[in-house]
Amino acid sequence: MSKIVVDTSIIINGQLITQIESGNIANSEILIPQAVFDELQSQASNKKEHGFIGLEAIKKLKDISAKFALNVSIVGTHVTSEDIRMAGSGRIDAIIKDVAKQHGAILYTSDNLQHLVAQAEGLESVFVKPVAKSVVLEFLKFFDPETMSVHLKENMPPMAKKGKPGSFVLTKLSDEILSKEYLQLISSQILETSSDSSIEISKNGATVIQYNDYRIAITQTPFSEAFEITIVHPIVKLTLDDYSISDDLMKRFSDRAEGIIISGPPGSGKSTLASSLANFYHSTGKIVKTFESPRDLQVDPGITQYTKLEGSFDNSADILLLVRPDYTIFDEVRRREDFRTFADLRLTGVGMVGVVHANSPLDAIQRFIGKIELGIIPNVIDTVVFVKDGQIGKIYDLELVVKVPTGMTESDLARPVIEIRNFADNVLEHEIYTFGEENVIVPVSKKVQKVGITKLAEDKIRDVFRKFDPRVQVEILSDNKAKVTVDKQYMASIIGKGGSNINEIEKLLKIHIDVVEKEGYSNADLINGSTDLPFTFSESKSSLSLTVNREFSSMHADIFVKDQHVASVRIGRKGEILIPKRSDTAKNLMKIVESQHDIHVFLKDF
Repeated sequence: MSKIVVDTSIIINGQLITQIESGNIANSEILIPQAVFDELQSQASNKKEHGFIGLEAIKKLKDISAKFALNVSIVGTHVTSEDIRMAGSGRIDAIIKDVAKQHGAILYTSDNLQHLVAQAEGLESVFVKPVAKSVVLEFLKFFDPETMSVHLKENMPPMAKKGKPGSFVLTKLSDEILSKEYLQLISSQILETSSDSSIEISKNGATVIQYNDYRIAITQTPFSEAFEITIVHPIVKLTLDDYSISDDLMKRFSDRAEGIIISGPPGSGKSTLASSLANFYHSTGKIVKTFESPRDLQVDPGITQYTKLEGSFDNSADILLLVRPDYTIFDEVRRREDFRTFADLRLTGVGMVGVVHANSPLDAIQRFIGKIELGIIPNVIDTVVFVKDGQIGKIYDLELVVKVPTGMTESDLARPVIEIRNFADNVLEHEIYTFGEENVIVPVSKKVQKVGITKLAEDKIRDVFRKFDPRVQVEILSDNKAKVTVDKQYMASIIGKGGSNINEIEKLLKIHIDVVEKEGYSNADLINGSTDLPFTFSESKSSLSLTVNREFSSMHADIFVKDQHVASVRIGRKGEILIPKRSDTAKNLMKIVESQHDIHVFLKDF
C-alpha cells in the first residue's frame, strides 16, 4: 500500500474525500499528522467553523475507508500551544512535511505554497487544486428583491427585514423552528464556497464572511448564547444623481471637500452614499481606495478594497501612502485608532471620506473630540453629511477662526473657535472651543443682541428711519433725545412740509429727534451697519453673485431690497456672496427687485 500524508488544507476543502470517491486514491495508507488533528481541534474549541468542518471530514474519511480499501491512522506527536499559535507562520506545515519524510510518504495538499516548498526540499508532493462546489446555498432561499437582511437563530423561526433604509418591516418568513444542525449546515456551505467568499473576521465564537455582495455574520457560544446567522444584502446601488444634491453641495464634493464625514444611525444608507461618492470620484479619473472591515461596499471594479493589514488599519495606511490614492473611503470609523488613522491620512493630503455611526451630524463631530487635537479638527473634517432614511439631510461646514465666543463680551476672552455652520444657509449653529480645561460645544441659536435699553432704542429708531434711508445712523443722546444722520437726498422727505413728518415720527417714538445730514462714510460706518456695502452684481447659469471688498470676507451681512429684508448671509473668502438660483432667496430677490440699485447689503452688527 502506498503511503499518503495529508495536510489541513486538503481536509477542510473536502478535496481529499473527492479524490477518494473519484477513485484517484485507493488501496493506500492515509497518515494524518497529529499536528493536523490538534490544529483542527483547537479551531473547533475556539468555535471556528473550519475546525468543525475538518473534524467532520476526518470522521467521514474513517467511515468510508473500508469501502475504498484505505488504512487511516493518526501519526506523530502532539504539538504545543505555541506551535498552534505560530501556525500562520508555517510551524504546522513544517511538522507535516517532517512526518511525510519520516514515513517516506507522498504529501497531498491544496496549499500551493506548501506544495512548492515540499518539492524544493525533495519531498514527493501532489497538489490538488481547490474546486468550488457548485451548490445552491441554502440561505439564498430566504431572499427576494425586497429583503435587506435575514436573521436566523436556533430554536427561533427565520426573520427578515423587508423594505428600504428608513422604511422596513421585520417579517417572519415561516413558522419553522430552526435547529442548530440546520444552521451549521448553512455555515458549512458558505465556508466551502471558497472561490466566492472571503473570511473577513474570525474570532472565538464569531466569524464574518463576505460572499459576493452578502455580508454574513455567524455567532455562537461563548460570544452569543445560541447559534445565529445574520445575512445582510444591499438591495439598491445608487449614484449621486439619485440623491437630491444642490449645485453648491455638488460643487463642494467636486472641488473642495476632501475631509468628508458621512454620519447617520445604523441602516440609514451611509455606506450606500459612500459607495456612490467612491464611484463618482473614480468616474472623474481619480485613484480611489477603500478601508473596510468587512469589505462590503458596492464599488466599481477599478476601486481597490483594502482591509486591516495584520489586524490594524495603521499598517494598511503605511501601504496606502505608497500607492498614492486621490481619495480613500474609510467605512466604519469606530475605534480610537481609526480616528487617528483617518486624521493622519487626511493631513498627508489624501482626500478622505469617513463613515461614522451617529444620531446627528453634531454627534459625528463630537466623536473626533478627544481622539485628535481640537485645533486640527477643521483641517481633518470640512464637511459633515447626515443621512437619514436613505436621503441626505443636514450638512455642516467647519471652519477655525480666532474670536470672542458668541455670548461672551470681553475682548481678552478671544480664542480659537471652531464654527459649525449649516451648509444650506451658512447660519452659525454651534461653536466648539476650550473653556477652562474642557472642550465644549455651545449651540448658537440666533444672533446675540446687545443688552440694554440703549440698544433696543437704537434698533427701534433705525427701523423707522430705514423706510427713508437704508443707510441711516442712530445715536442716543439722552433718555428723551436722539440724533439721526441721513443722506442729504432724504432730508426733505423725513422733515416733511413744515416739519409735519418728523413731528409725527417724534409722537410715535415719544422722543425728540435731531435730523442731521451725513457727511460721507468710513469703514467704521460699514462695519457697524450704519451704511451699506458697495458691491458689483453678476449672474451665472446657476447663481446670483454680489461681490464686495475682500476685506469683509467671512463676515456676515443682511441683504435688503429697498426697505425689505431678504436674507442673512456669510460673505465668502473672496468677498463673494453666492445665491443659488434654485433657492427661495434668489427667487424672492428676482421677484421684488426692479433694478440693481434697489439692493442694499449691510454688515451685521454683532
